[in-house]
Amino acid sequence: MEIVYVYQKKRKEFGRQPLFGDRPPEVTVHLPSDPALADNYVERNPMNVEMQAAPEMSEHEINTESIVMANQGIQHTEGGWPKDVDSTDVEHTLRYRRKVEKDEEYTRVVKTLSETLEHCIKQNNAIDIYDEYFASVKEELNTDPPSAKTLNVYRDPNPVKRTASCLSWYPEDGNRIAVAYSSLAFQQTPLGMTNESYIWDIENPNQPDQSILPSSPLVCIKYNPKDPHILVGGSYNGLVAYWDTRKGSYPADSSTIDKSHRDPVTSVAWVQSKTGSEFFSTSTDGQVMWWDIRKLAEPTETLWLDAEKNNRIVGGTVLDFEPTMPTKFMVGTEAGLVAMCNKKAKTPADRISHTYPGHLGPVFALQRNPFFLKNFLTVGDWGAKVWSEDVRSPLMATRAHTAYLTDGCWSPVRPAVFFTGRADGAMDVWDCLFKQSAPTLTVQVGASPIHALRVQEHGKVVAVGARDGSTTLLELSDALTKPQNGEKAMFSQMLERELKREKTLEAAAREKRLKAAQAKRPGSSGSAGKQQVDLVALLAELEANEQVQAANADFFKIIEEEQARLAKQQQANANAASAAAVASAAAAAAAGESA
Repeated sequence: MEIVYVYQKKRKEFGRQPLFGDRPPEVTVHLPSDPALADNYVERNPMNVEMQAAPEMSEHEINTESIVMANQGIQHTEGGWPKDVDSTDVEHTLRYRRKVEKDEEYTRVVKTLSETLEHCIKQNNAIDIYDEYFASVKEELNTDPPSAKTLNVYRDPNPVKRTASCLSWYPEDGNRIAVAYSSLAFQQTPLGMTNESYIWDIENPNQPDQSILPSSPLVCIKYNPKDPHILVGGSYNGLVAYWDTRKGSYPADSSTIDKSHRDPVTSVAWVQSKTGSEFFSTSTDGQVMWWDIRKLAEPTETLWLDAEKNNRIVGGTVLDFEPTMPTKFMVGTEAGLVAMCNKKAKTPADRISHTYPGHLGPVFALQRNPFFLKNFLTVGDWGAKVWSEDVRSPLMATRAHTAYLTDGCWSPVRPAVFFTGRADGAMDVWDCLFKQSAPTLTVQVGASPIHALRVQEHGKVVAVGARDGSTTLLELSDALTKPQNGEKAMFSQMLERELKREKTLEAAAREKRLKAAQAKRPGSSGSAGKQQVDLVALLAELEANEQVQAANADFFKIIEEEQARLAKQQQANANAASAAAVASAAAAAAAGESA
């Protein structure tokens, strides 16, 4: 490839045209030598000096304008067939191929090309079997501190800014990201707000790659893992719709208003099926609905979220579905509970097998660990928790933050790493093998609260959506993306150890509560079955009271720590002010004495 350098300069900057000619030498200045200055110099012989009349210049490149790239598609139709052959007819094309293959020229050309191809393949495969090519290559432990840097920021192009409420990565190579924009404040939709959501090319932050036009602002969006051209989204008015990016910005089909959710659709998830066209959704109206994009007129199945089986419906906030468990799924609710559900249960009452009392507020994030499917992560109120299906208490929990946690997810490449987003605009990276009391890395993404957090499939890039409509891409360092030696085994041992400890504590607490309940009800009349039912009810009441008391204790402990910190800061400010006053008084006294 030829490299060409072009230097451009205006004609007026060249100056006057130089005219050269022959002329005899003449003396312009004569400076006689001073013998007294000879002692200041040292003679160097020989002496070589290079002189250049032109000033020295170096090449410099600068680009002050942003490059705007646009992608355009073309429709390719098969060509190259003779006029007498119909390319749409399979028999015609097959007959013509057979005719060409029998031609001697065709055989000669294929043989010539195969010889060239075989020669290239043999060159690529020519290695010395006695040479150790990778003997010196050793896997070195990465000692660099964890870090993250900003790659791009994609801002909502509309004048009325909205929240980037949900993110979904392109499933094949992660070169695009779909962002759903909506205003989540109840009945506070600003005037002039558009319903558009966008698909961004990660290499072009200047303008969206494609628009998505729903009938109502999208709250959630999800790519189809089998067909990357298909997206499904849930709207603020309760409708669900799907888009085919090859057919334009308008939805290919949408549900009807009378058969849809009654509240905003908070989460959607694709179901593992042969057709790849089934998904399900949840909403704060307390329903989970199953859909098929081939017929979106009405849901194929509906489940009411009666999590505690007391005829009290709770709203759903987030879904989690693991393809290797086709009948099981989990739902996070507004009440802070995580419901473990089974679609193939014998009776509707058995669809919700049990619940986990996760948080004091809504569950904003729920995801299974991609390496250990029995363990899952929940994010809500002021902390994040790691759970196991076998116990109803968390195995690990982060400390209570001063800011609300809004989203979280696991790393797809490291089993012990997960991410959380906070309402103060910061993202925390937790490495459970390194430490559990504090995050390994905290990145201040911006001043606006974080609302959505998704990691690319390769684990190198994190997309962060904020309330001001901006979506920031962060590139993680190798310390957060390359697994350590034996990390999976060590994290598995940690989870097993915590699971055994929780089971032991849970059994001891249950036995203690049963003994206390029996002591409080001595000689109660009635059958043994009724006594057992009463004991179970009393046990549930005691357990609920203990959870409330523990939550209250944690809450007031945080308040006391914050008050102590503020009092300490005020005392330090007062001491500094008094010291400054004493210093100024001493300076004034010294000035009076000198006067």
